[in-house]
Amino acid sequence: MTGQPLYAAAFCAGVLAWLCAGDSRAARRGRMLVAGGTVMGARPGGPRTGTAGPRPGALAGACSTAWARVRGRARREWLCLAVALALALLGESLLPLLAGAAALPLVRRRLRAGERHRERDRREGAVIALCGAVAGELRAGAQPGAALRFGARATGALGTEEAAVLAAARFGGDVPGALRRAARGDGADGLAGLAACWQVAVDGGAGLAAGLQRLEDALRDRREQRERLRAQLSGTWATVVLLAVLPLAGLGMGAALGAQPLRVLLHTPAGLVCLALGVALEAAGLWWAGRIVRAGEGT
Repeated sequence: MTGQPLYAAAFCAGVLAWLCAGDSRAARRGRMLVAGGTVMGARPGGPRTGTAGPRPGALAGACSTAWARVRGRARREWLCLAVALALALLGESLLPLLAGAAALPLVRRRLRAGERHRERDRREGAVIALCGAVAGELRAGAQPGAALRFGARATGALGTEEAAVLAAARFGGDVPGALRRAARGDGADGLAGLAACWQVAVDGGAGLAAGLQRLEDALRDRREQRERLRAQLSGTWATVVLLAVLPLAGLGMGAALGAQPLRVLLHTPAGLVCLALGVALEAAGLWWAGRIVRAGEGT
């Protein structure tokens, strides 16, 4: 009977590994089947129907991609619950499972914050590339509107406001105003500088290419400075993570020595008090260290 929790935990670990692997083989097969919106095995010169609308292969590919993204996000979020289930089976207690369920919203919020952070960095890089592309097209002799259209379609820096900005550039609308509206997006504040350069070039006749080149250099310098600061703080983050993992390493060493730390922590009054105090101190330490590092990143 003593080996049943261990076997159950091993089973949970196997299920977790299967979830992390996901349907990679099926996804690859689906991508092969709907590659380019055409089912493999069909004749390219086959009969075409005259009805308009999305092709079934393209629709199936889009649905498969969306479902894979949803599964990937859910898999990462439910990882903490799977680990809590394994600990609950090993410790023969419901407390780890309840703790994992309580931590699920926090993990979800943290993952969403990480996604927003990566999207912000991607958008900043796209804005820098947009300034360089427009400046290069202007030096090659293109008109400002055509250069902006080329840069926007090549980089995707305008986001959801791309149609409004390109329409203003094509039909003589308020391009600076449209760029300022696009600059309200997360990570797109560099578009406000592009709008200012465009306004000065239209009103004062200044060279737009030179202004965009200076704007690109300034945005790139700011981005590189932020990256250097993050590199300097990476050692601090590594120390924080190491200190946070040390209690888990202690539990593992105790279990290897046969001390049964989970049974002591989860089934005795003194262990429950120590567990509550340790969790509180761990959370306070992580919060304080994260606050210090975020303050350094803000400066």
